[in-house]
Amino acid sequence: MEERVEQGHAQENGHSDGTAREARPSPCTSLRMFLVALSFAYFAKALSGSYMKSTITQLERRFDIPSYLIGVIDGSFEIGNLLVIAFVSYFGAKLHRPKIIAVGCVLMSIGTFIIALPHFIIGRYEFETSVRWVMNSTNNPSPCPVGSPADHTQDGKLPQVPAAGCEGESNLSMWIYVLLGNVLRGIGETPVQPLGISYIDDFTTEENAALYVGCVQTISVVGPVFGYLLGSLCAKIYVDIGFVKMETITITPADSRWVGAWWLGYLIAGVITLLSAIPFWFLPRSLPMSGPRVPEKCTQEQTSFIKDSSPPKHKYPADEHTSFIEMAKDFIPTLRTLLADPVYLIYLCVTIIQLNSLIGMVTYKPKYIEQHFRQSASKANFLMGVINIPAVALGMFSGGLLMKRLKLNIMGAARFAFSTSLVGYILSLFFFAMSCENAKVAGVTLSYDSADGISYDKHSVFPACNSNCGCSSSDWDPVCGENGITYVSPCLAGCTASAGSGKLTVFSNCSCVGVAGNFTASTGQCPQKDDCDRMFPYFLALSVITSFIISLGGTPGYMLLIRCIKPQLKSLALGFHALATRTLAGIPAPIYFGAIIDTTCLKWGQKRCGGIGACRIYNTTAYRIAYLGLTLSLRTVSFIICIPGFILLSRRLKQEERSALHGALTNGGAELEALRKEEFVIPSSDQSQQTSDNSTDRQTRL
Repeated sequence: MEERVEQGHAQENGHSDGTAREARPSPCTSLRMFLVALSFAYFAKALSGSYMKSTITQLERRFDIPSYLIGVIDGSFEIGNLLVIAFVSYFGAKLHRPKIIAVGCVLMSIGTFIIALPHFIIGRYEFETSVRWVMNSTNNPSPCPVGSPADHTQDGKLPQVPAAGCEGESNLSMWIYVLLGNVLRGIGETPVQPLGISYIDDFTTEENAALYVGCVQTISVVGPVFGYLLGSLCAKIYVDIGFVKMETITITPADSRWVGAWWLGYLIAGVITLLSAIPFWFLPRSLPMSGPRVPEKCTQEQTSFIKDSSPPKHKYPADEHTSFIEMAKDFIPTLRTLLADPVYLIYLCVTIIQLNSLIGMVTYKPKYIEQHFRQSASKANFLMGVINIPAVALGMFSGGLLMKRLKLNIMGAARFAFSTSLVGYILSLFFFAMSCENAKVAGVTLSYDSADGISYDKHSVFPACNSNCGCSSSDWDPVCGENGITYVSPCLAGCTASAGSGKLTVFSNCSCVGVAGNFTASTGQCPQKDDCDRMFPYFLALSVITSFIISLGGTPGYMLLIRCIKPQLKSLALGFHALATRTLAGIPAPIYFGAIIDTTCLKWGQKRCGGIGACRIYNTTAYRIAYLGLTLSLRTVSFIICIPGFILLSRRLKQEERSALHGALTNGGAELEALRKEEFVIPSSDQSQQTSDNSTDRQTRL
């Protein structure tokens, strides 16, 4: 008898008998297995995604491309999502969701491997330097031979002589591999979120759904911790490790020309992503419910919708073999119904604008730490992974836990998410006060004549002190003079002799340094000891606090998306939300953020075969204003749009309350009328029975 009832429940939920028998022994275990598998998939995709962002400066320098092109590469992930997400979200909900997620994880791993492919195709990394590594060197070539003919320069540049091998080298084809691999990674990531979250929400109670989603989202935030730590580790390792002798490398990880082993992290991330696909192949298509779903699961507004709708029209049971054409015909009407919801549209607009701000900020935050606070790429990634990301993970988990403890309804979740975002916005304004001066670079941020005031006017790099040298203004080979000023190259510092080799090279007779009795310079930029070192810890502390407060509203905000729509439209709404945010936020945000950051560059590098390469030094004041100003301006717009959203949501909830009250009164009146009829029927039947008894008595007496 119990077996029949259990199979009946499975058939009522659209499951086949075979599926019911497979999942029957312990549905809770199957749900836990799915939660673990989905969490691992979230971890893998978050790790590879965060590692991509941690390698931004490495890719810029390796392929000699500006920030806006890095934004195009970063946005190509969202382009991959855009190609298939609507169809995967709609049709995938009617197919075997765990296996579709497994296929997606395999595609993600393949795309990650393709990103690392250029390292094994392109030649060894070569950077601009006048320093040579020579064993037992006693007589090094002069950076600035005295009496060099003046005709060696033309408009401040050396005669353009094509480097050897340029004819067969195409930098474009190399970063195109990275772009295509990221597109494939985006295609593979598509089914993980909409199908995974809808699977959890379909087979768990409403009380546990928020906690489960919060746990999965928390794991997805833990992934970037390891992604940035992996980026920090790989940034310390030289790009051509194993192929060159490290003692011949004349630059350090703090140098703006340094490129770490960016490819190594992609190989590791690809293996982890491939492993995450394995568990989904063994999970069932659906899970049996332990009790009636609708009374316990549906909210007040969703219950009223279910009563007024016909499920066979919009929802295909899992055991019903519906043709692709029938599902396609229903797609446009269903999408039209979804977009007719004003609350959903406003929620969509708010999240799109806020994600523009968030994606642009997170994408270039390590670079901001590098350039503004003069930290190495390795340290910037380490701080992002160890300090900032854990605060976000704790905030996401705490938000889901608070939502369950406080039992927040739709309006409560909306107010909570808005409040946390507003508090984080106010605290973020203090970032403007945490400023650092730019480095003192002769001919870039200050003139050769004045060593005091820093200005961002265009300065000449060819004063009288190096006029006899045939220097190139396009090279970036910084040296630190004894006067504490950085010079673009030993030649532009007027150095005529050098001693030592590699990182220990010391340049002497530098006519532009100008220190009485000491005219030497050493390799690398001068370390700047100023208020910036004392400001950096405060920046990190405020960054942690704001990240935690803003992320508190992450899970309630996401549950608001799930609960403000009709149950039949849930999977499509999640998919379309992901589609819109990726199209209008994920793709353009890194591009225009990068383009604006490029406008603050003071000194561009030069490609080996000619053309502008990666930026070497930025105007930190302009960088800070552009980066923080754009981030906070977008948030301001999103807060303004929230106002009509709250008004519409409040009106909808009041209307649903009135409808529910009216329905309860109508049902109550019908029940009262039925009771009156029962009271009328019972006395009548008693009276007729008594009459029949009396007549029987008369007949007996007669």
